[in-house]
Amino acid sequence: MVAPITSAPAGHASLAIELVYRESTITSAYATSPMKLLMPRSRGECVWAYTSSFGGGLVAGDQTQLELRLGPDARCFLGTQASTKVYRNPAELPCSHSTRATLSSGSTLVFAPDPVQAFAEASYSQQQEFNLAPDASLALVDWFSSGRAARGERWAFAHFSSRNQVRIGEQTVFLDSLALDPADGDLAAQHRTGRFNCMGSLLLIGPKLREAAQKLLAEVGAAPVLRQAALVCSASPIADGAVLRIAGEHVEAVGRELHKYLAPLNVLLGDDPWARKW
Repeated sequence: MVAPITSAPAGHASLAIELVYRESTITSAYATSPMKLLMPRSRGECVWAYTSSFGGGLVAGDQTQLELRLGPDARCFLGTQASTKVYRNPAELPCSHSTRATLSSGSTLVFAPDPVQAFAEASYSQQQEFNLAPDASLALVDWFSSGRAARGERWAFAHFSSRNQVRIGEQTVFLDSLALDPADGDLAAQHRTGRFNCMGSLLLIGPKLREAAQKLLAEVGAAPVLRQAALVCSASPIADGAVLRIAGEHVEAVGRELHKYLAPLNVLLGDDPWARKW
């Protein structure tokens, strides 16, 4: 049973999707400020929902949480209204976000937010945990930019960290952690982020995404490696899936590359949610 809004802490959102009369349906949803939930497709072959925030981003000290539950055979696309902006933090109060998702038997989740954009002096950390039934499927996008590069703010934030964990039953099948902190050296140094302004990853796992994962591995494996390329990709197989890693000089180019490998999922989603976005 989902707790009533009045008892929920600030910055908490919850979303539940069940199969009702053979259609995926949002059966429970709430959010407390600064979190918002937008649900343009609350029922159908696949539910579409987006997270957002009042003020257009996170200010010093904001701590947001998302709980997501998919019932048996339900499908959901979850994105963000825009990039997650983490504003300046002169008071050194860190911002954070956590996601906890549970995918029941036969369910499919495409979790594809826009990139995190941390401004100069910002501090941000996120932890995301996905618990899958053995026959559930997950597409997970996690990407971030150097900040407001057009304003000369390249890798000027105070701290950035991201951790993704995927479990099938009791077994962890994917664990990925990243921490960027200027205390460890210049973030823009040649052997750290160098010329790149955007980095990200795409995980495809589960029976419904098996074909897309195999196609990803084949295409990336066959692509030539070019010296000083503006976009660099690598792909690795994991249990019943694949993971793609990307580094690019331009956010838009990374977005297009992600979309290319997400496009086969449109059949499951009922349409292309990125057609008018990237």
